[in-house]
Amino acid sequence: MSDISSMRHPYHGQKDHFDVNNLHSRNPFKQFEKWFQEARDVEQILEPNAMTVATASKSGVPSVRIVLMKAFSEERGFTFYTNYGSRKAKELDENPNCSLMFYWEPLRRSVRIEGKVTKASKSDSEKYFHSRPRDSQISACVSNQSQVIPSRAYLDEQHAKIQKEVGDDKPIQMPDYWGGYDIKPSLFEFWQGQTNRLHDRIVFRRPLAEEKINPDTATVGENGWVIERLSS
Repeated sequence: MSDISSMRHPYHGQKDHFDVNNLHSRNPFKQFEKWFQEARDVEQILEPNAMTVATASKSGVPSVRIVLMKAFSEERGFTFYTNYGSRKAKELDENPNCSLMFYWEPLRRSVRIEGKVTKASKSDSEKYFHSRPRDSQISACVSNQSQVIPSRAYLDEQHAKIQKEVGDDKPIQMPDYWGGYDIKPSLFEFWQGQTNRLHDRIVFRRPLAEEKINPDTATVGENGWVIERLSS
């Protein structure tokens, strides 16, 4: 077994603590938007909208993968698109609870989100589908995502077949098995790394029914969100 216990990358220059008192907003969506825009401005972060999506089957077996966020708003939550026959889609059908995570290493920041999913409307899915590059639309028609196939050549042959059928200008119909998911958050955790490993962790969460909020450790934010600091 390789010993990698000494691997460590110091967070040089990270001294400003992230606290409830210096939040950009008491609304987690606005706070996320600020961090997301800052991540977009960092040249080394090629895909700031890349997010990990963790799901679990109804029996509790977890799985995780990376997808691209394509929209976010307080009304819809966080949106991504996929094949409804994929493993993640089947697990979301069985168990709508999921978790997301964004990690922006150059900024030493991550955002973790917990919530429940619902399928995006067909009209929203079609609007996004037809905004994709033509080759990506064809690929969505080709791929039976997560299914066993005989070879890479099989995919390429199917792609070439559909490409020949639609040509350069024939409209491509969105497959019935393809569309979006909206994740409506119940918890956000904003993590800011610190050089001494005493990291800053600020949580926005929805309170439990009839929960009494402790004013010594919690602050009430916008729209009923409770804001707390966690130990690193």
